[in-house]
Amino acid sequence: MLYPLKFNDILKQKVWGGSLIASFKGIPQADGPVGESWEISGYKGSESVVAEGPLAGKSLNWLLENCGDELLGRRLHSIYGNEFPLLLKFIDSQSDLSIQVHPSDELAAKRHGCRGKNEMWYIIDAAPGASILSGFSREVSKEEFVRLVAENRLTEVLARHEAKPGDVFFLPAGRVHAICTGCLLAEIQETSDITYRIFDYGRLGLDGKPRQLHVEESMDAVDFTVAKDYRTHYEKKEGESEIISTKWFTTSVVEASAPVLKDLSGLDSFLTVMCIEGSGELQTGIPAFEGGPTKGHVTPIRRGESVLIPASATAVTFVPEKPMKLLLSFIA
Repeated sequence: MLYPLKFNDILKQKVWGGSLIASFKGIPQADGPVGESWEISGYKGSESVVAEGPLAGKSLNWLLENCGDELLGRRLHSIYGNEFPLLLKFIDSQSDLSIQVHPSDELAAKRHGCRGKNEMWYIIDAAPGASILSGFSREVSKEEFVRLVAENRLTEVLARHEAKPGDVFFLPAGRVHAICTGCLLAEIQETSDITYRIFDYGRLGLDGKPRQLHVEESMDAVDFTVAKDYRTHYEKKEGESEIISTKWFTTSVVEASAPVLKDLSGLDSFLTVMCIEGSGELQTGIPAFEGGPTKGHVTPIRRGESVLIPASATAVTFVPEKPMKLLLSFIA
């Protein structure tokens, strides 16, 4: 029988990374600059491994092969098979990331035999003056795009947005974007690692060699549509507030200074929980008519930790020890 699962840390060193992830998660500092912590991942070569309990040492993909319906839900298991559909990360940008774009599901399937990358960012913390690049600020033709890239002037036509804690950006496949210096954020995305780098400031990688660019590949991936507003707006309130709902994932934020009950009985999906503030516990069990769910399984959680609640759970109560802020994601 599955239970709420925590996984061992998967830390990714990046030339643009820093030291904030370790302090945010309360773990020892790595030797090099850490840009990403892959919190829940079924991506081949970077599979999450259960950290505790009877299933400790088992990979997420092993769980899918042996407990797929129980973990994903029958509906999602029939769609995704033994592939976990989401990849969750914490990201620390101590310098600007490359300007990049991700292919759609259709283009990625055609070129790479995998899924594309639609993603969202939730800004956890931001240094003064920190910003996000997302989308074009004006109409740009393909010919002008190629010229601006060649002249190292692409940033002139990208929309720059001040980054503040609580800000949300949805990045559909095709939108040119970049995380800039001074952002600590959570990323929820499709399970894919396909990125087309368009411009990278001429810097070298951790191996001392120039980082590969994919300007030609990006041309068929870029969406040149100009939007009026690239931010994702949502109503902030005590308890649970939905941030975004797409066919790839639905994400909400829970602010809990008192216990918050979430009924999972009609969800037919796993639920991921990323703790971005505070500490407390998750109580999973069967909903009661009064007083919340019976106490089935108790999982401590604190800032910087993530938990995967299997689809078989019928309810969860978020019980704060210190006021908690949590990001919840599932697939509707």
